[in-house]
Amino acid sequence: MKIKKIIILLIFVSISGCVGYSSTGVLGTGVSIALDPRSLGTQIDDSIMQQNLRAKLLSEEKSYIISVKTKILDGRIFLTGKVNSVEDKLKITKLAWEIKGARSVNNDLQIKEDFDFKRSAKDLLITSQLRAAMISNKKIKSVNYNIDTYKKKIYIYGIAQTKIERDEVTKEAKQILDVKDVVTSIFLVDDLRVVKK
Repeated sequence: MKIKKIIILLIFVSISGCVGYSSTGVLGTGVSIALDPRSLGTQIDDSIMQQNLRAKLLSEEKSYIISVKTKILDGRIFLTGKVNSVEDKLKITKLAWEIKGARSVNNDLQIKEDFDFKRSAKDLLITSQLRAAMISNKKIKSVNYNIDTYKKKIYIYGIAQTKIERDEVTKEAKQILDVKDVVTSIFLVDDLRVVKK
């Protein structure tokens, strides 16, 4: 029993050492561990899958590490960012499906275009406005969500405690000025395979 605890502790320390401590949580999933309704085992599984996917992307093409963002929640893989061609988009989807434990792959990768400072600034403003609205809304635990915006289209990933919270997040996103579309991948705690007791 003691050896088991030591092994789990070593795995946890090595994983957190790989990912680093940041505002996205020790396990790098964008959800604070203390507030994350997933079991510690599920969080570790997701973190291992995240690292395996990042390693595959790096070995395939070094530029993917910068241009492709990955998020994994309960075995579900989400891909956002920009790639050079449709072939790259398909190749990355295939790599994601090859990750052991993948339950689904949601590919929202965009094909690269010339840099547009005005559009990028607007996308950043939309993300900031939504983050501020979620923080001020007492019905939402904002640390449980990641937000990406591209061409005025908001992508939200996270875990909601209730349907009301999920609806509040969507409502807040749709109220932001100039938003063209809101794509949500918000799971309810009850949708997760294993949750903390």
